[in-house]
Amino acid sequence: MSGVLPPVERLRPGLWTIPVPLPNSSLRYVFVYLFETDEGAYIVDAGWNTNDAFDALSAGLAKAGYEMADVRGVMVTHIHPDHYGLAGRVKEASGAWISLHPSDAALIDSRYGRPDELMAEMGRLLARWGAPDDEAAELVSAAMPVRPLVDLVTPDVLLEDGDRPEVPGWDLSAIWTPGHSPGHLCFWEPTNRLLLAGDHVLPRITPNIPFHAQSGANPLSDFLRSLDKVGEYDADEVLPAHEYRFVDLQGRLTELRAHHQERFDEICEALDDGGATAWSLAGTLRWSRPWDQITGFMRRAAVAETMAHLRELEVRGVLVATDGEPAVWSRR
Repeated sequence: MSGVLPPVERLRPGLWTIPVPLPNSSLRYVFVYLFETDEGAYIVDAGWNTNDAFDALSAGLAKAGYEMADVRGVMVTHIHPDHYGLAGRVKEASGAWISLHPSDAALIDSRYGRPDELMAEMGRLLARWGAPDDEAAELVSAAMPVRPLVDLVTPDVLLEDGDRPEVPGWDLSAIWTPGHSPGHLCFWEPTNRLLLAGDHVLPRITPNIPFHAQSGANPLSDFLRSLDKVGEYDADEVLPAHEYRFVDLQGRLTELRAHHQERFDEICEALDDGGATAWSLAGTLRWSRPWDQITGFMRRAAVAETMAHLRELEVRGVLVATDGEPAVWSRR
């Protein structure tokens, strides 16, 4: 049933999963993972800042034998609202520390606190991508409705690649996997051979890899390298932030690489007949639903992902773009 969340589950001794609902999202929920310790509970991700999410997280903690006040640390995989948004409220209720990778922590103020310049830059990018003026005016602020779902808070701990967060009794290590966001982190738990994958590797859908003002110079290249990075871990099971747990990490990595190669081929084929803007190209590509049914933020995300592929093909020497607004892409 579409309205029913998965249950709170004990996955291993001392490790739980808690589904936290996401309002008005096709993803429906984000999994919060709870590590039991002698000093209290430590969680990976938190959910969006809504009362329903806070209540669901509180109920999940209670099933594991904890109260919100018992949370000692929140390890946030990345800056997106469904992972970071509720962390500040958890900290306020418990005094827990919050961790992020520095690359995502650096974006907090310009994304959620004072986003005017970020929106102005998005307007410039949309013009370069070839968005029609009427749609560009709407899409500039398409992400702003989620701002109330974020409790703006500065992380207490910055986790670099390979760092071990202080979770007593557990030997967790952070794996920096940029692409979906510049500072995305996965976590490796060696005792049970578990990869906590955040949004980096999902079992069915492919994470959005966007090119924009805060994405870095070549986010898709970063993502593909990050797939190779997690492929070095011999995981018995993958614990993603959405959908469901799965066991064949190597098989899923192969599928994700193949998806992006297919997208490269699709773009190059579309440019065989001449140049095109990123916007017009996006409208010809295969998406999960027809282009005219993709609206608002999801349309902007689709064009940004198209741009990520164009940028990588440019770096590889396959494509070239003209200067100006809009930029026209063609085969080299």
